[in-house]
Parts: sequence; C-alpha cells; structure tokens
Amino acid sequence: MFGLGRGGSILGLIILILDIWAIVDILKSGMDTVKKILWILVVVVFPVVGLILYVLLGRGKSAL
Repeated sequence: MFGLGRGGSILGLIILILDIWAIVDILKSGMDTVKKILWILVVVVFPVVGLILYVLLGRGKSAL
C-alpha cells in the first residue's frame, strides 16, 4: 500500500513481537504498579522508541 512490500510487513511483525515481549517483561518485573503502567503506556504509544527506552533504561532498574 505504501511501497513497503513484504519487508514492511515483516518489520512491523517483528516490532509487534518485541513490544509484546517488553509488555510481558514489564508485567513480570518487580516494579510498583504505577511504574509498570507508565512503561506499558510508553511502549504502546511509542512502539519503537518506547521499546528501546525500556531496554536501555527500564529493564532490571527502577527507572521512570
């Protein structure tokens, strides 16, 4: 539709899978509920940037 072809679909699927992984990881983490909700919102609203931020700043830490 936008000239991305099959590569765009595969990239979108990969991003979706990684975002789902991040959300599950957030839910399983020991963070308090407010931080979990904020991280999930960041990942959902900004799928690529949110995922990168979560991996760099939030995973295994009490960031945000």
